Amino acid sequence: MSQPRRPRAAGFGTGLVALLTALVLLAATNGAGAEDAEARPRPGNWTGWQFDQSGSRFNGQEYRITPATVGDLGLKWAFGHAKVPGVYLGSQPAVVDGTLYVGGAEGTFHALDARTGAARWTFDVAPVAGAHSTADPDPVRSSPAVEGHTVYFGDNRGYLYALDRRSGALRWSLKLDNHPLAQITSSPLVYNGQVYVGVSSKESGATFDLSYPCCTFRGSVVAVNAATGQLSWRHWTSPEPQPAGTWPNGANRYEPSGVAVWSSPVVDRETGTVYVGTGQNYSGAGGDTDSVLALNAATGAVRWRAQEVFPDTFTVACGIAGADAYCPGKADGTDHDWDFGASANVFSIGDRRVVGIGQKNGVYHVYDALTGAKVWDRAVVADPNTKGGSSGIQWGTGYDGNRLYVATWFASPGTLYALDPATGAILWQAESPADGCRWGGAAASPELCQRAFTPAVSVSRGLVYEGGADGKMRVFSASTGAVLWQYDVVRDFTTVNGVPAHGTGLSGGGGAVVADGMLYVQAAYYPQYPSASGGALLAFSLR
Repeated sequence: MSQPRRPRAAGFGTGLVALLTALVLLAATNGAGAEDAEARPRPGNWTGWQFDQSGSRFNGQEYRITPATVGDLGLKWAFGHAKVPGVYLGSQPAVVDGTLYVGGAEGTFHALDARTGAARWTFDVAPVAGAHSTADPDPVRSSPAVEGHTVYFGDNRGYLYALDRRSGALRWSLKLDNHPLAQITSSPLVYNGQVYVGVSSKESGATFDLSYPCCTFRGSVVAVNAATGQLSWRHWTSPEPQPAGTWPNGANRYEPSGVAVWSSPVVDRETGTVYVGTGQNYSGAGGDTDSVLALNAATGAVRWRAQEVFPDTFTVACGIAGADAYCPGKADGTDHDWDFGASANVFSIGDRRVVGIGQKNGVYHVYDALTGAKVWDRAVVADPNTKGGSSGIQWGTGYDGNRLYVATWFASPGTLYALDPATGAILWQAESPADGCRWGGAAASPELCQRAFTPAVSVSRGLVYEGGADGKMRVFSASTGAVLWQYDVVRDFTTVNGVPAHGTGLSGGGGAVVADGMLYVQAAYYPQYPSASGGALLAFSLR
């Protein structure tokens, strides 16, 4: 279902509007704080999670999809993902030179024709990482990055891969952490011959079994030589966990642990500084918890760190009734889960270079990029305690040179904000529509549907793209926040690969991709509306 089309000026058809818009955009610059020409992707490409190395998630050279034409978007094709219980697939596609690259639910990685969805090749991680099993599913949650003739991505078992992007042949692979529960949710950043990526873990979820000896994982940020796959440097975000007695049931206890790096790094090319956010402790208290790190891209040395919350010790055991003894933070209220799952934005305020990032407590922070001094904060959530931090800014934000765009998840309701990048002032806000759970496929499951914005925000000129837990993909006006187009994904799809698909929650871990006149979204995340089929990758084009 789409919104009614916006009225157009008399005598101007869609084709002519698009042509005139193209001429204006091609003559324009990319806006204040935009990447230089060398770092800027080609107009038809979206090469990595951040779109550009500064993390803008803004395709300023998209000229076909505009506020005047967005109402003409329609489904072009759908690609079906296998049904794998417990897997919430959030791999955001990359689109380069007419080929789309995306991770799959069964430890597969696909290259598809971006226009038709036809398969070009598929890579299976099992021969490298080990056979798949239903007990330990191996989705590729990491979103790919494409540089030159190579595509890079991580998997659920902690491996980083480099494939020939034309043939899918393996160039190299590297296991980034030997911990049995390590995984890669961070999406790679390629810069100056290195691949930068964070290492995260499934160990927080392992504590659902209270006999688990919590916890021995510690997070890190790594740089890997892009050509050879050799580790260049690693920054550990936590000290090595040490024995610390036992839990009440006698299971061994270790601390401090955790501080996973879920998010994707960004870089300031002017100073060669990599910025990334970190997670909470799993046990004990120590390390770079809930911090923003500024690392020397060449060496990994810390240039500055900004720790926003300490202590913060949280695992899923904190949500189990009667298990307070396995969640020590409950006693003093430090079981926040207020980590940085979002990726950062590097931009300028006048002549001052800054880095901004959203946190799961619902605060967007801006720091001086050189010193780490706080420039401003903006809290956009009144009650950050809701659902252990999931009310806040979950995955990522957008910047188009004029405004910052920030969305909140389970914030009663989730809300999309446009902020003044110089001050943090709220320029407009748009709540998840009140009727979103009353129509479309989600209406059949009111107990699952919530007014929440899940994905990272994406932006093109005049438009903001954001999906919801109500199963609606929406495009908003960048100037007013009005909904210009929406589509219900909670339905069955006939797919180009013949795999039955039923859309569900949108794009968590990534967001919409806008490239070469098309819009791509993953409808395979939380909540998983009832279906025997897996989720879908959807491609939209102008009719």
